[in-house]
Order: sequence, then structure tokens, then C-alpha cells
Amino acid sequence: MCGIAGTYRWPEGKAVTDRLTEVLAHRGPDGAGRYSHPVGDGEVQLGHRRLAILDLSGTGAQPMVSRGLALTYNGELYNAPELRAELTAAGVRFRGTSDTEVLLEAWRRWGTDCLPRLRGMFAFGIFDERTGELVLARDQLGIKPLFLLRRGEGLVFASELKALAAVTGGSLEVDHAALVASLLYYWVPDSRCAFREAEKLPPGSWLRCRPDGRVDRGRFWNLKDVAAEGRERARAGELPDLAAVVEESTRRHLLSDVPVATFLSGGLDSSYLTALAARHRPGISAYTIGFRAEDARFEAMPDDLRYARRVAERFGVDLHEIEIAPNVLDLLPRMTYSLDEPIGDPAAINTFLICSAAREAGVKVMLSGMGADELFAGYRKHLANLIALRYQRVPRPLRSTLTAAVDRLPVASARRGYRSVRFAKRFLSFAGLPEETAFRRSYTLYDRGELAALVSADLARTVDDVLAEHTDVYEDNELDDFVNRMCLADARMFLPGLNLAYTDRSSMAASTEVRVPYVDVDVVRAAFAVPGGKKIVGRQGKAVLKEAATSVLPREIVYRPKGLFSAPLRAWMSRDLAPLVREVVEDGVLVRSGFLRRDALARMVAEDAAGQRDFSKHLWHVLTLEHWYRDATSGSGQSARSTV
Repeated sequence: MCGIAGTYRWPEGKAVTDRLTEVLAHRGPDGAGRYSHPVGDGEVQLGHRRLAILDLSGTGAQPMVSRGLALTYNGELYNAPELRAELTAAGVRFRGTSDTEVLLEAWRRWGTDCLPRLRGMFAFGIFDERTGELVLARDQLGIKPLFLLRRGEGLVFASELKALAAVTGGSLEVDHAALVASLLYYWVPDSRCAFREAEKLPPGSWLRCRPDGRVDRGRFWNLKDVAAEGRERARAGELPDLAAVVEESTRRHLLSDVPVATFLSGGLDSSYLTALAARHRPGISAYTIGFRAEDARFEAMPDDLRYARRVAERFGVDLHEIEIAPNVLDLLPRMTYSLDEPIGDPAAINTFLICSAAREAGVKVMLSGMGADELFAGYRKHLANLIALRYQRVPRPLRSTLTAAVDRLPVASARRGYRSVRFAKRFLSFAGLPEETAFRRSYTLYDRGELAALVSADLARTVDDVLAEHTDVYEDNELDDFVNRMCLADARMFLPGLNLAYTDRSSMAASTEVRVPYVDVDVVRAAFAVPGGKKIVGRQGKAVLKEAATSVLPREIVYRPKGLFSAPLRAWMSRDLAPLVREVVEDGVLVRSGFLRRDALARMVAEDAAGQRDFSKHLWHVLTLEHWYRDATSGSGQSARSTV
């Protein structure tokens, strides 16, 4: 895992690339390198910051240059041993044992045809001295980030958006459509970027720059096609052996020349991976979190720690417990900077603090259970949307009476929150809507009217465009399975836009690599070969994964209530962050710029304080957006400009 950067026919490319890699230093504290070569009337520059995981010697250093090819690469290839054997049989001689060299030689032999053969997480730039072409590529599922910016015939790329912002002299303009999207979702979709000129290379795709100025693009993997193939397998009765697929993926993800540890929340996903990892790495370390008692009580959070302890004891895991009692006033601006774009999920703080503790203990690599909920329908929203179909058959007068009664209930008192009331209000806000609208509303922060009322009136059309984009993505498939339609939408939007994004950026801020065995091409293929009726059975989400896990885990872990990898937001908002919220509403840069409306924000704060509605997540995201916007438009930090 590393930080990559570079320029192609870009003015002052050497100085720019050096600055890019300097900004990315946290992603690779073990080494740095730069490569240059003339291209037409310009040059190519490749930069690299190394976090040494495989082949810790100098033969694994980057940019790696060999017989006319130069590669800067971020990621891990879990099928590198098989590819190495195949290439060796074809006559290739390797100097070292890194997967970087395997990738370089695979490219030499197969070019872009090697990409669908790669099993892992990756983003890379590879330059061919013979043709003068630079190719950028990103992994199938968008685990690793790659940002780029084109001007004329020049291009600059980097692992993080803040690096591009730092080298463009404050010339980047904030994309307010992306910020409207971030308000809706509390994250920026992978299809958008917070700065107008910049873009994210789409998952499963490549881009080729030619010396004559032409730019080609291609796609080598598409989730829509994978889901369609899975549907045909399911129709043919070809159900996968999910237990075998997950175990094999977990084993491959342990490939490392340095110690590997796991996240262990005590929930199904992390417990299953930890148990499987312990089979192959006895005594493996795991890291778990707990919260201050008063915060957990106020939030009505489940006691996940006791489950994590049971798993650790049963499988001989060395468990490290971390209490999350952060100084959120200090951490908020730091996390906003690390996350690159406005991302309002406080789980990023948990990831950063866990990875920081692991790093201090000498651990560079961790396994996460990320992705299982999206692929196997494990979120409450999946079950809730199924229940909503049945709820719509209830007579309308009875539904209206129920909604009115629930609306009157408080979501919190002065001493504690009421989760069941929050869930009920959330459910009733979307239960009567059409399928796509209901699914969107079940996990986003606002409906159309609320979002339009929150932002400048000039952005009304932008609100409609953002909502239309969700419709387009959700409906872009031919699946006849409601559950798998939801899973596909999550895998295309929610997974890369939020969970993989914050996991990469918050872990790399702590110079730690996080691997995600569920987000593996073979696991994904297996997931979409499972009918939705086997993913949600009765009121059990992830039913097929739970069935697979029972061969390893005790039933009390497999079928326990769903845990939360989140944070006690209501407690933080009512105590630590209340003065900051007032400041942002009264005199924040978002309000002063006209992007957000003060009256709409003030109503949210008042209703939340009264305990009538739960706006803690909404207000947390407003705080993250405020900090990001302030840096992006002030000339400090990310250095950009803005006009509403």
C-alpha cells in the first residue's frame, strides 16, 4: 500500500511531482522515489511513497523501472503467486519477490488484457518508454483511489485529491453539485469530485495518454455485467459454496511479509474473518473499540465489546481494546483534511484511531469486514424496504393514524436517546414511496423538498440532477430480484463512495493498510449468484452468509443483534459540539456564502435540541462540510476557490 502520483506533459512536472509525493508522505513512510523520461515536447514524471508490505528489500522499491517500462503502483495483488508462476513458466526472470514486479511483467506480456486477471486492490500508472504512452488503471471495485486532472494535453494524477489541490495554486473551483450530493448522501459519490476540474478514475477502468495528445479510455470490469451473470447462475441452480469462497479470499488477504491484524467489532462480518484468519495465523492480533459509558448509554448503543471478547477467547486471538473518547473538537478538522472530500460518517474516526493504535504497536496491515452488508443485504435498510412493500398493503387511513402517532414521540430525553423511535420515524418517512425513491430515502439524509430548502435557491436544478443520478444508477440493470437490485446499487454507489473511501483515507492517514476480503472479485461473483430470497430470510439479513459462518462461529455470535461501527453522535452533539454547531449556523462560511440557508439550519438545530427529531447525523455532516469548505476556499489547506 502506497501513495502514487505523477505528471504527463505538465508544466514544471518535476517540481509538481515532488510536491505531490510530499503531500502523500503519510501513505508511504518507508521510502520515496521519482522517475522521469522525455515525451514529445514534454516529459513524464512518476512519483511514489512506499509502505513496505511485500519484499521489504530494495528490489521492491518504486517507481519500478525495467526494460522500457516504469511503474508506480498502490495496492496488493492476492493472486500474485499464481501470476508469477505463469510468467516464470513463460520465461520471465524476476529480480525480487514483490507483487509490483509481477504487475509490471504481466503488463509487459498482456497489456490492458492483464487487468481482468488481477485479483486484489490497485491503482497504478505505467509508462512505456518505447511508445511514450502513460496508462492509469483502477481496481474492479474501487478499493483504491485515483484522482486526476487534465489541462490541454497535460495530466496530473495522485492517490489523494488534496495533493492535486496543493499543486494547482488555488485554481481549482469547488463543484457545488458534488457538495449538494454530499448533503444528500453525507458523502460524495464516486462519479463526482469536490473540485470541478478533477475527476476520479472509475472502478474497473483505464485511461491512456498518448504523446500526440489523444486520450483513450476503456473498461475491463463492470458490476452490472457481474450481477447479470450471477442471475443466470442462480437460475441454473449453480449456487456457490460461499463458505469456501470467503475462506479462500481471507487466506489470500493474509499474504504479507509484515504482521497482519484484524478489526473485530464482535459482529458477524469481522468475527467471521477473524476466526478464519486465526486458522492460518494462530495468535493473530485484533483491535476493537468501546465508548465512554455515558456516551453509549445516551446513544442506546449495544455492548459489542463482550462479543468481541468471546470471539477472541474462543479463537486464541490477541485482543486490543481501545476506548473511543476522542477530543472531537480537535479531531474534526484533522479528519476532514484526511478524508479529502466532505464525508460525514463518524466511523472514519473509529478507523483512524484503531489504525493509529495498531501502527503504534508495529502493525501495518489490517483486515476489515467492510463490504459484507452491501453484498449480502445486511443493512437495516434492506430489510426495511422489504417490509415497506408489505406495509403498503395496510389501509391508508390506518397508516396515516400510525404516522401521526409516531411523529409525536420524542427521539431523546435529556439523559438518553430512544433508538426504536428513531427507527420508526425513519421507516415511516419512506415506507409508502415507490421502490427507487424509497430505497434512496431509506439511507440518505433528506427528501427532495428538505434538500432544496436547505441550499441556495439557485441550486434547485442541481438538486434534481443529483436525485436523477441516483435513479439512473439504481435502474441501470435487468435484475428481477428486489434484494439484489438494492445490493447492486450499494456496490456501485454506497461501497466505493463512502465505505471504501473513508476506510482508505482514514487508515492511510495512520500509515496503515486495510484489506477487505469481502470486496474481492470472487466473493462478489458469488454474492450475485445468490438469490435475494436467500440473503434475507424472514427478518434475518445476510442469511446466506450467516449459514456459511455457522461452520466456524458459535450461533450466539452469528445470530446476535446487528452491531454498530459508528459513534455516539447524539451525545457528542448535545455536549462537545453544541457550541460549534451554533457558530456554524450563526456565522459559518457555508451560510455567509449563501450555499446553505441559515433559517433551515436553525430549524434543524431547534428540532434536534427539543428531542422531536434526530438530526445528529445531518448536523455532524454540516460540520464536516463547513471545515472542508472553509479550507477549500480560504487559500489554506486544500487551496481552492468557490462561487455560489
